Amino acid sequence: SCCIDILGKSAMALKIEKLNKHFANGKHALQDIHLNIGEGEMVALIGASGSGKSTLLRMIAGLLPADTQSGSLIEVNGHCVQRDGRIASDIRTIRSQVGFVFQQFNLVDRLPVLVNVLVGRLHCMPLWRGVMRWFNAQERVLGLEALQRVGILDCHAQRASTLSGGQQQRAAIARTLVQGAKLVLADEPIASLDPESSRNVMEILTRIQREDGRTVVVSLHQVDMAIRYCPRVIALNQGRVVYDGPSSQLTPALLRELYGMQADEFLSGSELLTAKPSAAPAPTLAWTNPSVQMA
Repeated sequence: SCCIDILGKSAMALKIEKLNKHFANGKHALQDIHLNIGEGEMVALIGASGSGKSTLLRMIAGLLPADTQSGSLIEVNGHCVQRDGRIASDIRTIRSQVGFVFQQFNLVDRLPVLVNVLVGRLHCMPLWRGVMRWFNAQERVLGLEALQRVGILDCHAQRASTLSGGQQQRAAIARTLVQGAKLVLADEPIASLDPESSRNVMEILTRIQREDGRTVVVSLHQVDMAIRYCPRVIALNQGRVVYDGPSSQLTPALLRELYGMQADEFLSGSELLTAKPSAAPAPTLAWTNPSVQMA
């Protein structure tokens, strides 16, 4: 059962229990994942390449099933996405409340930016209007307002292919705003962007979380960005949750304890290397946290 607050409204944006995933090649991509993320949280998912970040996000969105007969459960805003490796029959309805921001933007290059953004409304309009791309005046206003919020209103009539990488990622975020997504999943959204564009994208994600109360889960390779923008960090290593706690408590020593030699990937050029030791309490490692069970 879901966590319910005193108003009868789901207080948990995301609930994951006993999540495991094996691929056909035998790789155990995710191992006994247990997570609870509250409404309105801004959470970073960190880990080296191949740690399971993208797999986890795709499973949350109902794009990939868990192992069968594992007792697994994923709920989004109180609605079951999948149980025991079976995707819910009403997944299309649930997925309409989940915005997905991809590393490679997933825009249609030849279509205008505004039309790409309005694709986020397809779930709540008749099929024929979606196929014909007939958007009414109210929908167009919603699209323009979303583009204004992410700072690229002037580009609304341009083809998506004419935008820079940073602008395309902003358009992808605007699409989730128009969609009305309560949970935004961003899979390495700044991996291919320059530093300034990366900061802009992270600031936009932070702003929609703060101003709209949306829940944002963003996978990042850059620990500095996780610390700067996300109060909570969940660290994955070889498919396991190895840390779940305040981002302010991540230190070079802790990262080396969690990742060994792979920690150098996170620490190369990082401000963490020169950061002064924190006076904060010692962090809780996943294997000492009773809420995180290790296989």
